[in-house]
Amino acid sequence: MSDNMQIDLPSPQDIDEGLYSRQLYVLGKEAMLKMQNANVLIIGLNGLGIEIAKNIALAGVKSLSLYDPHPIELKDLSTQFFLSESEIGQPTDRVSAAKLAELNSYVPIGVVDNIDKETLLKFKCIVSTNISLEEQVKIDQITHANDIGYINGDIRGLFGQIFVDFGEKFTIVDQRGEEPLTGIVSDIEKNGTVSMLDESRHGLEDGDYVKFTEVQGMPKLNDGTPHRVEVLGPYAFKIEIDESYGEYQRGGQYTQVKVPKDVKFEPLLEQLKNPEYLISDFAKFDRPGQLHIGFQALHAFRSKHNGQLPSPYNEEDATEAFRYAEELATQNKNIVEQLDEKYLKELFYQAQGDIPGVVAFFGGLIAQEVLKCCSSKFTPIKQWLYFDSLESLPSGKDFPRNAENNKPIGSRYDGQIAVFGKAFQEKISNLKVFLVGAGAIGCEMLKNWAMMGLGSGPNGKIVITDNDSIEKSNLNRQFLFRPKDVNKNKSDVAARAVQLMNPALKGKIVSKLDKVGPETENVFDDKFWNDLDIVTNALDNIEAREYVDRRCIFHKKPLLESGTLGTKGNTQVIVPNLTESYSSSHDPPEKSIPLCTLRSFPSKIDHTIAWAKSLFQGYFVESPESVNLYLSQPNFVEQSLKQNTDKKGTLENISNYLNKRPYDFDDCIRWARLEFEAKFNHDIKQLLYNFPPDAKTSSGEPFWSGPKRAPKPLEFDINNKDHLDFIVGGANLLAFIYGLKEPNVSIEEYKKALQNLEIPEFKPKSGVSIATTEAEAEEQANRLSGSFDDDEIRKIAASLPEPSTLAGYRLSPIEFEKDDDTNHHIEFITAASNCRALNYGIETVDAHKTKFIAGKIIPAIATTTALVTGLVCLELYKVVDEKDDIEQYKNGFINLALPFIGFSEPIKSAKGKYGKKEFDTVWDQIVIEDDITLQELLDRFQNEDGLEISILSYDVVVLYASFFPAKKNQERLGLTISEVIKKVSKKEIPSHVKYLVLQACCEDENGEDVDIPPISVKYSP
Repeated sequence: MSDNMQIDLPSPQDIDEGLYSRQLYVLGKEAMLKMQNANVLIIGLNGLGIEIAKNIALAGVKSLSLYDPHPIELKDLSTQFFLSESEIGQPTDRVSAAKLAELNSYVPIGVVDNIDKETLLKFKCIVSTNISLEEQVKIDQITHANDIGYINGDIRGLFGQIFVDFGEKFTIVDQRGEEPLTGIVSDIEKNGTVSMLDESRHGLEDGDYVKFTEVQGMPKLNDGTPHRVEVLGPYAFKIEIDESYGEYQRGGQYTQVKVPKDVKFEPLLEQLKNPEYLISDFAKFDRPGQLHIGFQALHAFRSKHNGQLPSPYNEEDATEAFRYAEELATQNKNIVEQLDEKYLKELFYQAQGDIPGVVAFFGGLIAQEVLKCCSSKFTPIKQWLYFDSLESLPSGKDFPRNAENNKPIGSRYDGQIAVFGKAFQEKISNLKVFLVGAGAIGCEMLKNWAMMGLGSGPNGKIVITDNDSIEKSNLNRQFLFRPKDVNKNKSDVAARAVQLMNPALKGKIVSKLDKVGPETENVFDDKFWNDLDIVTNALDNIEAREYVDRRCIFHKKPLLESGTLGTKGNTQVIVPNLTESYSSSHDPPEKSIPLCTLRSFPSKIDHTIAWAKSLFQGYFVESPESVNLYLSQPNFVEQSLKQNTDKKGTLENISNYLNKRPYDFDDCIRWARLEFEAKFNHDIKQLLYNFPPDAKTSSGEPFWSGPKRAPKPLEFDINNKDHLDFIVGGANLLAFIYGLKEPNVSIEEYKKALQNLEIPEFKPKSGVSIATTEAEAEEQANRLSGSFDDDEIRKIAASLPEPSTLAGYRLSPIEFEKDDDTNHHIEFITAASNCRALNYGIETVDAHKTKFIAGKIIPAIATTTALVTGLVCLELYKVVDEKDDIEQYKNGFINLALPFIGFSEPIKSAKGKYGKKEFDTVWDQIVIEDDITLQELLDRFQNEDGLEISILSYDVVVLYASFFPAKKNQERLGLTISEVIKKVSKKEIPSHVKYLVLQACCEDENGEDVDIPPISVKYSP
């Protein structure tokens, strides 16, 4: 074994949240710590092996060791993105180790000199690629007997396989990785039937476990014992109870309990004879058996030909391999009834193929299985997964595939040529593509494109844009970036990185820093869009996606779309005049928290975190902003009184922030302490004054029941961490907005500052209205925006100091930043949320969980990103081939935690009709090549289609309407469309605009409304 193997380092005691922040929300701290105690070995560093290694290194394990001593060859560069031509002849593992070591300083990378039993026993998980079946069996016999995970993966062109064996007893701690489901009980019958409050869906499945709290009348049910669930329907489930539990009275909540599950795996030798499959595509349900035999036939062929696979599209080799398949099928009749010769020969034709998209797909999938083995989190694959993407093959008519066209030519693209042929490779190299975004998906996409040679030809080009800069947390999944790149521009760094991977891209990539949107249409103008072949989104927000979608629709450009959320991912292919667009369908809007719940009746930690974030905004963002507006804007008070806002509250805040401003840090400490008393003691006592613990509703039911939890006031205790953090965070944040120096204050100094502070006694206020329903909350909000007694408001206004007396004085509103642990933002929000949770008997959470919810962080992990981009690249081949059969395209849906991989056909774009003309409602436009007059436009539709335009608009202005006064329309009829637009909008048309896009409402001769496509009028200023 090599000296630099480095697997005996002390295990880390904690996790670098700056680096692993997004991944922590996927795996959780316990799984991460377990993973960081695991040593992993990868045998075989072809493209698939290095993709797996890259993803594991980013995710973080104790150590990663490599074994692949074979000297680097030119063909390895097809998908091995860490190798270069200058390194040909050097050992693959040692060159790869040096490159991998740059990815994550927490993961030592070593090389082993052999893979004997002594070496294998040092690892928690072992992965092999591109080794013989005999070697696989030898390794699996050792690992299976010694509680070591073993995974083998192989790809052959557009085909791939995975085998997983985690031993006789593998314990899964968390099968799905979702947040535990919770809900409120409305009734529990004596037979154990549990009903939900307000017909809320429980979301549970048969076999899940739940525990109960706060159930009145059944104290035994509250002892924390998990109960197995039998689902009766979406709003009820059943548990096993007996008479000893008592009789349900009211109240109660259930919480899902994650119960560990033991899974048994069979060794490879047994699974070769009796395979268990995970289906990767239900439209190809019969193919795993075919491929199970086919891959074994390839192993037989290799053993007969000194390790060589069948030559590309060599009929003699394919026939020999098929003969081996027939022999295997005869010996294993339980696996497949009849071999599909045409299908299996395609596997044999492509056996030397090496496709970047397939590598990325399997590399992400296998790396996630490694993480499952190391962390015991999520459900592993049992035990085989087979996959093909034959739909990605181009038309045989336009791109014939045969031994001549697909033979190696001594190129780094030979792995791709072996599958698609030289002519298709040439077409790929001359594409002009636009990548919007250079984050996690963008980095993976660029790497795949570099390996494909996309855009590297004489007419090829890649344009990438991203207006963001690199942060430390990006390094965990955006693998083109290194620590030295932090604060640099993503697009520039990413472009340079992939040009090093494939020097043929030098001069072929243009990196931009412009956000794609209406404000940059002078940069990304009509000429820019018209020159493109394909657009690919790598975005993280819907608004930007929808804008790019609109541009692609207008210019009729195919769009490849994808996204990830933790272990979940999706891909969508959008083809002009064939599929619907991205914007054709929408996810349901995010469910908001009712105002009354937020203000007075929280029942979950999400509610208290949202309340605390709102408190932060009010104290340190909105109030100082209001003060600055008052000090800088003449007549601010008069203008405020005219607006539909909380006039009284706004002016009171300004008065307090100016008239009671702190002059030193001790004042800030005292302010925070008084605010603690107000929010967590006095406000709660007022709520209980309005609604005592024994209050009844108008129907005689207890008021504090169901989702309403009776709160308890907090008594301040400086030794309580949440109480103290509220004071510390609040004092420091207040000092910041007033520009006071932030001293290094000990807890003793906080105590000293509070020593003689007089805490006001609570005095209940009569006439205070507290909303108990959403309708009441909205009514109160409307009341606040209405009129107050003028004298009261004038009195508050009169208390404000004259702005002239504070010339140049300004506060510093805080910009919320979740990732800086020294700025007290998350500290304050966590403390405020937890204190409110303590008021209401809700379980508190740590700062990490608070940051996730308050910061609306999207959980992310490198494995999912790699897999998703692989699927996108497989769709790209279809777009390049300009396939017109929608059944050939696939939208993908994956959840690596389950694991689940599913595909569906894209939805066809809808068709419409006006007069005798049929059109595509998504993609078609009516193009008019001259800037004709408004009258000519109206006449054209009247004469050609029998349609009367009743309303004609451009952007947000109406150019013509039948209901306008005749004189107004008459003034415009003789003007050209561009002249009408300038006249009505009172603006010049930007110079980059080449087409004026109009929307028209039309009526036919019967007065019926008729839909027509947008009208595009060519404009030449």
